[in-house]
Amino acid sequence: MEVVIIGGIILLAYLIGSVPTAVWVGKKYYGIDVRQHGSGNAGATNTFRVLGKKAGSIVMAVDIFKGWAATSLAVLLLHWGVIAPDQLIMYKLILGVMAVVGHIFPVYVGFKGGKGVATLMGMVLAVHLQVALLCLGVFLVVLLLTKYVSLSSMLAAIAFPLFLLLPVFRPEPLLLGFGVLIAVMVVLTHKKNINRLLQGVESKANINPFKSK
Repeated sequence: MEVVIIGGIILLAYLIGSVPTAVWVGKKYYGIDVRQHGSGNAGATNTFRVLGKKAGSIVMAVDIFKGWAATSLAVLLLHWGVIAPDQLIMYKLILGVMAVVGHIFPVYVGFKGGKGVATLMGMVLAVHLQVALLCLGVFLVVLLLTKYVSLSSMLAAIAFPLFLLLPVFRPEPLLLGFGVLIAVMVVLTHKKNINRLLQGVESKANINPFKSK
């Protein structure tokens, strides 16, 4: 029975992550499939680029919430007595990863989604709130200074394992290893963005507070 419950929760985490926020917002309110414009990704970065600040902010907020909600399902497993307290971090990571996989390969729209950075941020918020808030601060500062969502995402991801190394946090080895892994993965999934940044042709996000698109 426990295996069935765990399997069902893992599937639910994937389905939550699969909610194609960018696609649904773009089609319903703008008549645009963001996957057919810009970078072709169905994520917050491309939504900022194609639809502007308002739509991009909504998509980013919902995608962050997806990651947080799916990861937090592990607390239910603990509450139901399905997992032990020392397994909580492990299952949070498993469920969070499934949400990110769902965002990248969403079942609802032909398995063509985004890069999963916002959903990953939501996952990190549920796993380690303090470090996640520090990384969110890095993201926002870099975004405001450069207007590059891709650069902001990469630096925030790299900052995660670095912040975990601070003596005040004393992270579990599993969490630290995961932090290094996600930093590498985020950088690797942004190779095209890195090339465009180096060439000076990367698109900037529309984050002008006096202008909404």
